[in-house]
Amino acid sequence: MNISFIISKHLLLNKKKSFPRFIVHLSLVATALSVMAMIITLAFVNGFQETVSLKVFSFWGHIHVQHLEDNKSLVAEETPITKNDTIYNLIKQQKDLVDISSYATKSAVIEKDKSIEGVLIKGIECNHDSTQFLPFLQKGHWINFKDSSYSKEIIVSQPLARSLNLQVNDTVRIHFIATKEGESSTYRKLIVAGIYKTGIEEYDKLFVLTDLRLIQRLNNWQPNQIGGYQLYINDYKKMDEFNSRLLDKLPAEWVSRTTKDIYPNIFDWLNIQDVNKNVVFIIMGIVAIINLVTCLLVLVLERTKMIGILKAVGSPDWTIQKIFLYYASVITVIGIGSGMIAGLGLCWLQQTTHFISLDESSYYVSYAPIKIIGWQVALVCIFTGIICFLSLIIPTILVKKLSPVKAIQFR
Repeated sequence: MNISFIISKHLLLNKKKSFPRFIVHLSLVATALSVMAMIITLAFVNGFQETVSLKVFSFWGHIHVQHLEDNKSLVAEETPITKNDTIYNLIKQQKDLVDISSYATKSAVIEKDKSIEGVLIKGIECNHDSTQFLPFLQKGHWINFKDSSYSKEIIVSQPLARSLNLQVNDTVRIHFIATKEGESSTYRKLIVAGIYKTGIEEYDKLFVLTDLRLIQRLNNWQPNQIGGYQLYINDYKKMDEFNSRLLDKLPAEWVSRTTKDIYPNIFDWLNIQDVNKNVVFIIMGIVAIINLVTCLLVLVLERTKMIGILKAVGSPDWTIQKIFLYYASVITVIGIGSGMIAGLGLCWLQQTTHFISLDESSYYVSYAPIKIIGWQVALVCIFTGIICFLSLIIPTILVKKLSPVKAIQFR
């Protein structure tokens, strides 16, 4: 017969109102809130990092391969390279590759009704996988590449369309800026085929999509000259590994860089979320531990006479300690379970209703995205339980210090 468990069960079933009972309820709520806060924080951080990352990768790809050029910004115009079957086949053979396409960029100024905006025209091939981009297309259609010369259609961003009052099928004049000595500026009249929005406004305002053949013609390139290759892989988490593997196989005059290297400010911001997550974890863990320790101290003090009597009849200290450990463990389990249910419930509510909305220009998303990972939730619950249980042993040490005579006389 487990006498510690029986006494602990009797204490738990005692419904008499008292200050210790209030402390027990307060500790239970604090533990539940701590677990709930940790689960929600994990879900929010996971959601932010994945949603924003996928936006960036869907639009710009995971890896860019170009000729190596020192001290040159990767978002500036590229030096032309000739399509290289050896390099192309080398890339195609890489494990985890999903798609490869050519691209080039060129600085320009877009004009409509005497309003102008500076942009970077990104030329893409007709075989570019449009399924990566279509989720961002708000109005219009994908570029029509059927023209034998080059497509005269472009896709502009929603912020740019708003700034210049552009609509689908509008004709705009685009002035292409001379970037080399001896080049002359020129312009083209192009048609707005579609309007896109990724939510990353500083880049939406910059990029306009068009036919790669237009860039080739403007730069007097040969049909087989491009700015570089844009790669998509099957899992963005493998991006660094893929890039490292590819770099080892590319010739010395070629370079591959991840999108994280090209646009570091976005990913630096995402990495800060990990710091915020760790701060929340530490604070919530401390709150749960302090509340449970305080709760157990109050319970020990309230049952001082009972401890004295049990000691007087010969009960070992560990048997008495277990009474309070059972008691506090039940509080911990109920608190963790309640917190898990509440946390998952709020995450589900956010997923279905999007009741937490955000400023997309600041956070890159219009509502707080959620991603629940089962093993992370399980780890939160298990480690919270282990840490709380270990911390509960400390207050029960008081049991060893109590003298039976003084404990019985305690008021």
